[in-house]
Amino acid sequence: MDRLEVVDAVRRACVEDDGHDPLDEAAGLRLKHHGLHGAELDTEPGGFALVIDGELTLAVAPDARGKGVATRLLPDAAATRAWSHGDHPGAARLAQTHGWQRARELWVMRRPTSETLPELVVPDDLEVRGYRDDDAASVLTINAASFARHPEQGDLDAAGLAERMAEPWWDPAGLIVATDSAGELLGFHWTKQHSPALGEVYVVAIGPAAQGRGLGRLLTLAGLHHLADRGVDEVLLYVESDNAPAVHVYSALGFTHRAGDTHVQYLRR
Repeated sequence: MDRLEVVDAVRRACVEDDGHDPLDEAAGLRLKHHGLHGAELDTEPGGFALVIDGELTLAVAPDARGKGVATRLLPDAAATRAWSHGDHPGAARLAQTHGWQRARELWVMRRPTSETLPELVVPDDLEVRGYRDDDAASVLTINAASFARHPEQGDLDAAGLAERMAEPWWDPAGLIVATDSAGELLGFHWTKQHSPALGEVYVVAIGPAAQGRGLGRLLTLAGLHHLADRGVDEVLLYVESDNAPAVHVYSALGFTHRAGDTHVQYLRR
């Protein structure tokens, strides 16, 4: 089994047992489209340590845990940041032992589609519609402005957009945009359908000039109606735990957070 096959096997085992993929979407796409170019990967039977741009993903398959695999992989990892998807207690113990500090929490919030959604009312001076090919530049511009301080999402470029649009889940109707009467794109809500039963509020971004008009709620609601019409049973989203305005909007729309649905970033001291 080569090193990338080890990664695939460990990922599948972790998803089945933990309910979380140890690789985030960006790292998964990086391996899929670029292999190990610009990355560092160490493996042992049942575990791997992958470093991309200074960020560590360390994972051990359930049947290999408690055997020192993570301890052996971690000291060689040349990284300053690391994620624990699912806030696994083993990751917390490993971090404390090796001088990593808990620095950031990303919440997963969920909402069943069985709960009735508020009616979608679009103001007369706006149009809410699905994505068109000529929207790409505006989507990237608004995304960059909205997430300028976001460590992951703000770096999305044309190549990254194209990679995501090549994924099996891509649906132009699921990237919902709002435009003004002149046709200028003001914001968007990119939804994602993981399976027939599960959808996601993937990205919501509002251009700086259009903020304060309630477009975030409007577009979020439009995306929720879109996913409900597709027949999913549940919709999830990711939000920074300290982003109080966003948490408030999502909570008001029926999203809730459970303690186990938390992803934790650690920084090396």
